[in-house]
Formats: sequence, structure tokens, C-alpha cells
Amino acid sequence: MGKSRIQLTTNQIREFLEIFFNAPGKGSHELQSTTPGFQMADPFLYDTGERSRYGCLGHEVQIEHIKAYVCRPSFFTDKAVIVIHDIFGWLFPDIRYIVDLIAGHGYITICPDFFKGTDPWKTTDHWADFADWMKAHDPMKVDKEADVVLKYLKEQCDAKKIGIVGFSWGGMAVHHLMLKNPELTAGVSLYGIIRDSEERYNLLNPTFFIFGEKDHTISYDQITLLEEKLKQYCKVAYKIKVYPGQVHGFAQLKPEDMKPEDKPYIEEARKDMIDWIKIFI
Repeated sequence: MGKSRIQLTTNQIREFLEIFFNAPGKGSHELQSTTPGFQMADPFLYDTGERSRYGCLGHEVQIEHIKAYVCRPSFFTDKAVIVIHDIFGWLFPDIRYIVDLIAGHGYITICPDFFKGTDPWKTTDHWADFADWMKAHDPMKVDKEADVVLKYLKEQCDAKKIGIVGFSWGGMAVHHLMLKNPELTAGVSLYGIIRDSEERYNLLNPTFFIFGEKDHTISYDQITLLEEKLKQYCKVAYKIKVYPGQVHGFAQLKPEDMKPEDKPYIEEARKDMIDWIKIFI
């Protein structure tokens, strides 16, 4: 049977990912553990203009074998955050907006091309090819690129404390790196976890896991198992939070894609992400 070409929206791709992983969720619940008390950061609001026409505030750089998008705050800082993109890659306007948003809170923020110049997943690609594409874009094989970016931030930007944030594919990469790289002061993984390793619970530094209640790529049982195992093995601060009614990719939705009932949770997730960064970085 021949392959058919179908034009899909970003939301339809996220719906497909839920079906592809075939892991139905179960219900609303919030799990939080071993997080010291802290004062929340000032509430932040984001521009409600269309992200598809978002004018980026940063610039692109070449760092050894990879390109990256960098945005700096208006004042000197020795704190930095690496942002790992999802399957749509480092050029996706939504992810660059997140980079600018974090930079606006006082961090040198960088989104490298972890696909190393290869094509990201596109809305015009064939779903029959998705499994092969994932094999060629393994989120657990990002260590070399992470080391290159860490070196750049320390040597070229004078960064002393460096954290990391990742979305979906990037969330899996963050989980992996927080198990392997002690140079990362703290991490935030948004709807992305490692599933096939018994050593995935011994985090090296504080890590925050964000999930949507209706994200069918990550079942509620998987989230519960993560919490149970972290309680057993993790020796550093961590947090797990599930946002009611939210689907995969909810924290990246453009304002025009948001439903009124979802917007408070999207803003809450982004604020929680910033708060975690401010506590530890």
C-alpha cells in the first residue's frame, strides 16, 4: 500500500503522539516530593500575540558542530539555562519564545540544535516513518552536544550555574542528562521521561517533572511509578506535578490555540517552571 501525504496541524501531531505511544492516562492528581519551602516568584505574563509571527529577541550562533539560538538578559549574569526543543526542532517559534521568556527572568538562555542539522519532524511527514525518525533522533544520545554547550556557556558567557529545561523529546533528554551530568545545577522536564532503564531514578541534582493529566503518551501509572521510585532512590530535591485536563505539549501552545479553561494551567506551568529555576539556579 502506498503512503499518503497528509497536512496536519501541531495539535493533530500531538494527538497522534498520544495514540502512537498508546498509554492512556487515568485521572487528575498532583504529586510533589522533597521540595523545600520557598517564596514563589512574581507572577509573569506572556505576550498574547500569535507565536507563528513571533519576533525573536535573540540571535543565532555556531558552536563547534552545532547551531544554537541564544538570548541574554539586559544585564550581566553568570546564570544560564539550556532549553532542549521537542520534535519540531530549534527553529520552531514556540520554543524560541520560551527561550526569550526565560532570558527575561535574568538568565543567559540557549536552545541548541540537538538534531545537529538533520531535519526535525514536520507536519507534512508521513506517520509511517515516525518510528524510524525517532530511532535516528535518540533523546538519550545528547551528551556530546550538551558538553559542547556547557563549554560555550562557561568559556564564552562566563556562566557559573547552569540549568536545563526540555519539552517532550527534550524532556526525555533532560531526564537523561540529570542522571548523567553533574554540571547541570537543576532541570525541568516537561512531559518527557525515560521509560526503559532501571537506573532512571538516581538524579544528580534537583529536577522538576511537569505532566498533563490527559497526556496519553505518559500514563498515570508511569507517573505514579516515577514518584514511588524517586522516593526510594533519589537523594536530591525533586517535584512532580500533574496539571488537570491538560494534553501533551500544553505548556507550549500558542495563545490562539488555547482554550479559555486551559489558559490558567498553561500559565501556571510556565510560572512553576520559572520558580523552580529561580530556586536552584
